[in-house]
Amino acid sequence: MSRFGYFLATEEHSPRELIRQARRAEEAGFEALWISDHYHPWLDVQGQSAFVWSVIGAIGEVTSLPIGTAVTCPMVRIHPAIVAQAAATSAAQVRGGFTLGVGTGEALNEHILGDPWPAAAERREMLEEAVEVMRELWTGKLVNHDGVHYKVDTARLYTLPEQAPQVYVSAFGDKAARMAGRIGDGLVLMGPDTSTIEVFRDSGGAGKPIQAGMKACWGSDAEEAARYACEKWPNDAIPGEASQLLPLPRHYEQLSGLITPERIAESMPCGPDPQRHLDALQEYVDAGIDDVYVGQVGHRQDDFFEFYGDEVLPELKKRR
Repeated sequence: MSRFGYFLATEEHSPRELIRQARRAEEAGFEALWISDHYHPWLDVQGQSAFVWSVIGAIGEVTSLPIGTAVTCPMVRIHPAIVAQAAATSAAQVRGGFTLGVGTGEALNEHILGDPWPAAAERREMLEEAVEVMRELWTGKLVNHDGVHYKVDTARLYTLPEQAPQVYVSAFGDKAARMAGRIGDGLVLMGPDTSTIEVFRDSGGAGKPIQAGMKACWGSDAEEAARYACEKWPNDAIPGEASQLLPLPRHYEQLSGLITPERIAESMPCGPDPQRHLDALQEYVDAGIDDVYVGQVGHRQDDFFEFYGDEVLPELKKRR
């Protein structure tokens, strides 16, 4: 039985606006929150990129919804011992519960300290060790760790939640899906990818929850909404590994010139037709995804919440 949440975009909105949207999402009937964790936006036109841990703490004070990151890279820009402390504090503060979504990251966010950007295989090794470090620290015991990629010297977390945070692992491709099945408490996807789900389940993930995100662009005219989404969020339609390897927003802007409004309309529901949104979400439900998070691209957030609260979420819950 799928649960439907709202996807907060730190790349597009200021901290106070994200907090306001979280309240509106709960009022509209959304059941959970996802929030992105970036240092840079994908494109300069998106215009924001707040420090996610400050925003999570504030959201936890104004809603009762569970919150998860989608996703945090606990590997290069921030040492896993620090992410462990941030996640533990968030889980202790957020009233609805907290889930730490993790992934192997993008150069866009992780290159900023001048560290080399490792190949995918090494990043998977780093993520697996980072998760091990965080789980050690969440025991509340004194931790020493001398690993291949990380060292921890007599560290102990004192502020802990009643239960350690669940770790959901993002996966693109079979190798990442196998790792997610082995080490994750759940799986994170950015689409109804049934082949990745199958590999995840066959690799130790059977019975574990699956989360996935979807962008949408409500507007009174479908073509205008697609044009707007193409200007504001074309990165969703950029294929391949570019999203993991490019270091600056301007590089995504250069690639986004290849994306058309028609292509955007194929990748996300645009416009005012509730059936278009329902059909897109049904693909996630049919794929067996437990938590589906929808994010409205750009402006008209209040119109989106009214539309989903009146015409989309009630129908989804009725089907459930």
